[in-house]
Amino acid sequence: MESILTSAALPTPAPAANPSFERSEALRQRFHAVIPGGAHTYAKGDDQFPERMAPYIVRGKGCRVWDADGNEFIEFGAGLRSVALGHAYPPVVAAAAQELSRGCNFGRPAILELETAEEFLDFTAAGDMVKFAKNGSDVTSAAVKLARAYTGRNLVAICQDHPFFSVDDWFIGTTAIGAGIPQAVRELTVGFRYNDLSSLENLLSTYPGQVACVLMEVEKEVPPAPGFLAGVQALCRREGGVLIFDEIITGFRWHNQGAQGFYGIRPDLSTFGKALGNGFSVAALAGRRELMERGGLHHSHERVFLLSTTYGAETHALAAARAVMQAYRQEPVTDYLRHIGQLLVDGLHQSAGEHGLSQQVRALGQPCCLIYTTRDAEGQHSAALRTLFLQETMRRGLLMPSLIVNYSHTEAIIGQVLEQLHEVLGVYRRALDEGVEKYLQGAPVKSVYRRYN
Repeated sequence: MESILTSAALPTPAPAANPSFERSEALRQRFHAVIPGGAHTYAKGDDQFPERMAPYIVRGKGCRVWDADGNEFIEFGAGLRSVALGHAYPPVVAAAAQELSRGCNFGRPAILELETAEEFLDFTAAGDMVKFAKNGSDVTSAAVKLARAYTGRNLVAICQDHPFFSVDDWFIGTTAIGAGIPQAVRELTVGFRYNDLSSLENLLSTYPGQVACVLMEVEKEVPPAPGFLAGVQALCRREGGVLIFDEIITGFRWHNQGAQGFYGIRPDLSTFGKALGNGFSVAALAGRRELMERGGLHHSHERVFLLSTTYGAETHALAAARAVMQAYRQEPVTDYLRHIGQLLVDGLHQSAGEHGLSQQVRALGQPCCLIYTTRDAEGQHSAALRTLFLQETMRRGLLMPSLIVNYSHTEAIIGQVLEQLHEVLGVYRRALDEGVEKYLQGAPVKSVYRRYN
């Protein structure tokens, strides 16, 4: 494994300016002809990128990707935060490839399933038992089902300030894209606010003895206020609800034991995914034996059909997860993500200040998992200015829908990126002064959560 110091010293070629997207544009119609929306994930859709600047990716390596036109980008999307070590990270790829040569799916559990489960529980300290699946939505929905079965209650309390929990009806019914979801299902999910214990207490008082679980991410862009997480845990214990932490994003970024390890608050159940496999499809539901065993064979309660997926324990994905955990044991991955992310934050904020944009362009969140703001002169969110930012970064060889770093970003690369961002902010400044329409080519990007196209 290449050391940080060695990789930081490698020369970084400058990407070409004003890339052409001719081949990607030619592919667009074919994508939309056979795939609804032209992508299998809404966050990767054409409407999330500038017009005529939505590249189709051919390959990736480390912190770089290459598209159908041969354009090279330094990338800060990290597979929607799933790639924490870097694209095609050699030890992970080698482990998966080796396991594939032995077969990937059998009619009985593979020994590897046991070994990975034991290692996962030891590594994360997230509970007594674990079940693997292929994506975060499945394990989070399974956690909700388990909580309902355990408590005999129907309502699910979710944090309204966290944008996504599952593709399933119990969550999507709370968003603007509720088509096809019965009203009766929508009414079973209720909301509270982050860092507002009184909102959760009022919710539990409004529905006494009816809330099966309280579901939230430990942290998004705003850190937990002192005592908030402990307060949520105490309310759940007092009211008999199950506390579920969604660690799909925070796991393997905040700390080796996730954000629950970082903040020292253990939930009843937690879900992991994304960086667990460094891009390979593997997710996990873990928690206390008393709850998890309801999905097993050794109890006297009504059976819970917890997780039973044909591909949930594919051996190559589990081998990838073991290689990820091995890398984290051997290398200071989460510490480095914070270090390299902080360099990006500091440089961006310095440039924003020099351009008089400190109130418009800010990095938000922990350094290991950053987003950025694109506000107008009045301080309001601007889709047009976000699109301009994407347009100008892509022209300079940066694919930057967020500021998500991975272990393959080096200090040298971040230095180069900051020089390019300084140029981008110069354009942003002029757009504020002269009008964004003068600089933006095409229509603004749109929110995924909208009722109509």
